[in-house]
Amino acid sequence: MNWLTLRRGEAPLIVSFPHTGLQIQEGLASRLVSAWRARKDTDWYVDRLYDFVHELGATIVHTAISRTVIDVNRDATGRSLYPGRPTTELCPTTTFDGEPLYKAGEAPTPDEIAARKTEFFRPYHAVIAQEIGRLRQRHARVVVFDCHAIRSKIPRLFEGELPHFNIGTNAGESCSGRLADAVATACSQKPYSSVVDGRFKGGTITRTFGEPAAGVHAIQMELACRSYLREPLGAVDDRQWPPPYEAQFAAPAQAILRQCIQACLDFASGRLHID
Repeated sequence: MNWLTLRRGEAPLIVSFPHTGLQIQEGLASRLVSAWRARKDTDWYVDRLYDFVHELGATIVHTAISRTVIDVNRDATGRSLYPGRPTTELCPTTTFDGEPLYKAGEAPTPDEIAARKTEFFRPYHAVIAQEIGRLRQRHARVVVFDCHAIRSKIPRLFEGELPHFNIGTNAGESCSGRLADAVATACSQKPYSSVVDGRFKGGTITRTFGEPAAGVHAIQMELACRSYLREPLGAVDDRQWPPPYEAQFAAPAQAILRQCIQACLDFASGRLHID
């Protein structure tokens, strides 16, 4: 599976990158309105932002497939994770801004969606489950840290401007409160803003794998893109989105993310007080 990368580590931490992929199959690309629009809502450069995690012993799971093909962080049944609020589907047909992704009559059929689940969705989740099992044989606790980013202002999805760091714990069900508090403390540094279980409470990965009673704690980090990119605030087009990744500009946010990851390792290894 050349689209799925597994890089194993021995620390009690799995870091997931479900939305940084850019690959779109050749046969599908011709049905889309544009390649740029199909990749518009990518979690741009997030895997580069966390390029330090493997040196800390984390296991990395990454899909190269674009979320436009299938979103491995949505419910496999198509059920909305945020009932009553605008969102995108398991196999999205619109951008976050509501623009159509497919040309008229070219949206995926139910059979296509089922095939994409078999080819891409299930293997991604199976690898995470496999690695949880492997690491739980060695560690009493394992943390799954699910990494995301989104533009700071998307009126269709939320009002106003998102905080810089949006921590999701499925309303406290997917991880220990001590872990959530430790990550929130790391994110509370000025000039950044942060929230726990605000607009984003964690997607299917967080909600599926977070079982604190079984020793598995899952947490989602949704970054507002201005945290680490020179993000144009407002409507974007193919002339200025995405902006280039600048390591120096991203460094302050990356330093905070290092603290978040270290908090996860300290928690899982017992160096952080467990409730």
